[in-house]
Amino acid sequence: MALTKTTVVDQITVTENGIVLYREATRIMEDGNQISQTFHRTSLTPAQDLTGQPANVVAICNAAWTAEVIAAYQAQVAAQQGV
Repeated sequence: MALTKTTVVDQITVTENGIVLYREATRIMEDGNQISQTFHRTSLTPAQDLTGQPANVVAICNAAWTAEVIAAYQAQVAAQQGV
């Protein structure tokens, strides 16, 4: 009986305002059969520091976060805060 634990990013979504949402699945396997799975969700806002994020998530962020997307997101946040 060999138990293994793996964590993979199984979903990445980009919202219309540039927020990147991703889900990590942690799977416990016994002899090749999945016996448990849990999820952890994370959201990243445009221009947020990406240090320590999974490489595939960073690649999506770098593609999605154009200068225009970052500026629009920052303007939206400023408008919501009444600045």
